[in-house]
Amino acid sequence: MTASDRAIELATLAARAASEKLATDIVAIDVSDHLVITDTFLVASAGNERQVKSVVDAVEEELHKAGAKPIRREGQQEGRWVLLDFGDVVVHVQHEEERTYYSLERLWKDCPVIELPEDLKPQDDE
Repeated sequence: MTASDRAIELATLAARAASEKLATDIVAIDVSDHLVITDTFLVASAGNERQVKSVVDAVEEELHKAGAKPIRREGQQEGRWVLLDFGDVVVHVQHEEERTYYSLERLWKDCPVIELPEDLKPQDDE
């Protein structure tokens, strides 16, 4: 089983919204073979609590336009790691320190990464 087209669409929309608010290290992971509650995780980093909240607001707004509403929202008060559950996709916006410490990509390393549009990928330093 692989992530649904809708899950990939929502993850891409969320990634674009996060990128527009200068989130970094944006990764989409297909967790559909390992979880029954969602198809996709989108993970993004932000440099401080204010930026985490800004990214979260942008993601919610963009996915709302696409007809998706969060089923659950956690961590918004602290602004260090906010989880937005849209059913098909779960968005994790993490402060850079939490991202490094919890390393979700390592925990889900057996899952395939979903290819995001080229303009959302980090650019190599020259």
